[in-house]
Amino acid sequence: MTTTGETGVRAPAWRGGFGRLWGAAVLSSFGDSLRTAALPLLAVTLTDRPLLIAAVTACGYLPWIVFGLLGGAVADRVDQRRAMWTVDALRGALVAAFAVAVALGHASIGLLIALAFTLTTLQTLFDNAATALLPALVDRDALGAANARLMTGQRIAGGLLGAPAVPLLLMAGAAAPFLADAATFLVAAALVASLRTPPPGKAPRPAGSTLRREIADGLRTLWHDRVLRGLCAATALCNIGMGALIATLVVLVTGWLDAGTTGYAVASTAYAAGSLAGGLGHGPVTARLGLTRAVLLAGLVQIGALVVMGSVRSLTVLAAALAVFGFMGMVWNVNTTTLMQRRTPADRLGRVASAFRTLAVAGAPVGALLGGAVATAWGPNTPALLTAAFFVLAVLALIPGRGRDVSVDAPDGDVTTAHVPR
Repeated sequence: MTTTGETGVRAPAWRGGFGRLWGAAVLSSFGDSLRTAALPLLAVTLTDRPLLIAAVTACGYLPWIVFGLLGGAVADRVDQRRAMWTVDALRGALVAAFAVAVALGHASIGLLIALAFTLTTLQTLFDNAATALLPALVDRDALGAANARLMTGQRIAGGLLGAPAVPLLLMAGAAAPFLADAATFLVAAALVASLRTPPPGKAPRPAGSTLRREIADGLRTLWHDRVLRGLCAATALCNIGMGALIATLVVLVTGWLDAGTTGYAVASTAYAAGSLAGGLGHGPVTARLGLTRAVLLAGLVQIGALVVMGSVRSLTVLAAALAVFGFMGMVWNVNTTTLMQRRTPADRLGRVASAFRTLAVAGAPVGALLGGAVATAWGPNTPALLTAAFFVLAVLALIPGRGRDVSVDAPDGDVTTAHVPR
């Protein structure tokens, strides 16, 4: 069921499957933010070696590079709903066991690294399954609004509510944030398990089909679609730049602007507020321009915001630029995900989504190292200008596919999305 808003963009009804999926996603995001904020704080109490502390964060990226494609192939083979609640139940049990270890004084830096790596490995299956499941819960025309509501809810729960809650939870003990995280996983698992969706109809796999061949098939699907290929290349380029910007933003604010930690908090809040506004206001932009042109506009506006960040020495201007950057970043993310869901045959959506994510995540650590090197060589404002250059390349990669919003059906009549009763 969908409703039509004032902008003419169809929106999913909250009742039924989408509302439960949204609740599970937002709860999981809240729990993830608790754990993400608490792990480094716990790590510094266990070791004074910066490399080991950084390894805890690095393990949040590595599994996507190693297992991301595999997670997508598995997501296309199985019942996505069952895969999601099983993974969340397992993650809840793992985090609960870790919380007990912390409470009993048995935590170690090695255990932290193992936990971070294992949870993200499981996430590669969960996230790809979630991307593939959404088109079965909402009408095709409501996918954009559904993605916007999911991303906005996750940003509110993870960006605005989760991190500030950690100091309060730590007052109850070092294990409290992890116990809360475990509880969110288990509740999210129950919500997903309650979805009344029948097992998806899977076409019989060809004789001799292997995970390797199925992964290759997903990569070919991504490569042969001009729009998706351009979006993937553009997103990978953007994430190299984003890695550089995020890794050095604190230096830009506290060093180049001399705004201190308060200034950094202002900058972070401005970006978060802009992202939330983008989640709520992407509809009118998309309704006027269409999906692909809205993504192109988002990239162009972000280039201007990045040039301002690296050129104007003012905290107020930086905050305004970050708010605009966050707004357009949400427009980019929502429409990119929607295009991928609408243009990919349903039986390959998990694999295409995994290829997209793997290529995107791979660029972030490279960009972080590049940003640090550029800031060291030419000053703390130059990574923002470097990021602008990567966004220029990204926009150029988008141009060949501009204006192609319609779904692309395979020659044999594959259906890009399936709507099932709830």
